[in-house]
Amino acid sequence: MTTPVALIIDDEQDLLSLLSITLRRMGVESVKAGNVTEALAQLGKRSYDLCLTDLRLPDGSGMDIVKHIQENYSDIPVAVITAFGDPKTAVEALKLGAFDYIAKPIEVEQLQAIIESSIRLSETTPTTDTKRTLLGESELMQQIRALINKVARNQAPVHINGETGTGKELIARLIHDNGPRSTNPFIAVNCGAIPRELMESEFFGHKKGSFTGAFSDKKGLFEAAHGGTLFLDEIADLPSDLQVKLLRTIQERTVRPVGEVTEKPIDVRLISATHKNLQEMIEKGQFREDLYYRVNVIPINAPSLRDRPIDIPVLAAHFTKLISRKSGITSPTLGADAMKLLASHHFPGNVRELENLLERTLALHDGDTITAADLNLIPGSSSSTTPIRTSSPKDIDSEAGTPSAKNNAASPSLDQMALPIDEHLNNIEKALIKDALDKSGGNITKAAALLGTTFRSLRYKIKKLEIDSS
Repeated sequence: MTTPVALIIDDEQDLLSLLSITLRRMGVESVKAGNVTEALAQLGKRSYDLCLTDLRLPDGSGMDIVKHIQENYSDIPVAVITAFGDPKTAVEALKLGAFDYIAKPIEVEQLQAIIESSIRLSETTPTTDTKRTLLGESELMQQIRALINKVARNQAPVHINGETGTGKELIARLIHDNGPRSTNPFIAVNCGAIPRELMESEFFGHKKGSFTGAFSDKKGLFEAAHGGTLFLDEIADLPSDLQVKLLRTIQERTVRPVGEVTEKPIDVRLISATHKNLQEMIEKGQFREDLYYRVNVIPINAPSLRDRPIDIPVLAAHFTKLISRKSGITSPTLGADAMKLLASHHFPGNVRELENLLERTLALHDGDTITAADLNLIPGSSSSTTPIRTSSPKDIDSEAGTPSAKNNAASPSLDQMALPIDEHLNNIEKALIKDALDKSGGNITKAAALLGTTFRSLRYKIKKLEIDSS
């Protein structure tokens, strides 16, 4: 196995020695340079697995080296060494293409983490996990896939903006899967789903006895994601005091658990997302501007489904096969009229709405071909439905709608529309469950598979709704 080689650039001999010793202990050789001129000369002599450069050099800036490497040796990860308390420069370096940064005075643990990540990067190959695939042949999706592959190679914070149901978490997971942290944890959390009083403990952990109910030490989300990626979905929902603590954690790369007096170093790649407009929230004083610039180093816009209608047939066929396989049924074909109707639909709920629509349709469908009538979809309307399966954060965002017209009881009449919303939804669920039970001959296990839920959840619903399953 070839020994990795790093180019280290600094005009301070003490720092060069520290870098060289640390690299040697990790099995990495080093070549030294004291300024920009020497560094550019060394880059032309051989290949490197990593470059570490100070930003302040006698004959120029480390930014010049970052640009040169990006233009001529883009496969070399370059990390910059910044002055203490200079986050703006660090962010600028990341935007130029730096792999990562470390602030002076250098902490050996953080330096080792950067070196390990950069060495792993050269060994990383794109994921082949078919469960996580960003489908679509539109120009927008081709651009997103190319951006994911590029972004995955560095450690800069990424912010994904897009409407509900556009696949923001999938984009985050693909960035993680294709990067040097792919074998380490990917921790996803919906910031809006954590009770306010538990937020600090959830994010940063707590020490036993630090508050009532803290019966043992607990790791927070940052520690749980150490070495990997932390995905903060709906970051716009964080209250202002948590925004301050998050900003400090990002800048210092340390966490202080509740009740603890010392800080712990953490090595986490941060990816955030929201469907809200953070710029507008900044203007209203609802989101910190300094935090925005730290999390939005690399912005990615997740396109809505109506902006890429050419991808709808591919997605529809994919979901039909996937849902059928999970339900243990033969996958039907989507007829031409069904495809035409789907392609013309607005889909305000985006990809998630399309998936829910097909899940509902397949639960009630018989035959080899799905027609436009089977979809029970009015052009321009919302097709989302309330799934019976146990709720997840993704399901909570789904909008309620009407089920298939194939079962008359599932189609609300004017009288039903006047019912209280809870009773109306109960009637819809009753109709769906009865239809599934009829199709499965009263077998709850098979009915649960048709509805995409578990035996236990369906049995609970049958009892709650007083459905005769005999």
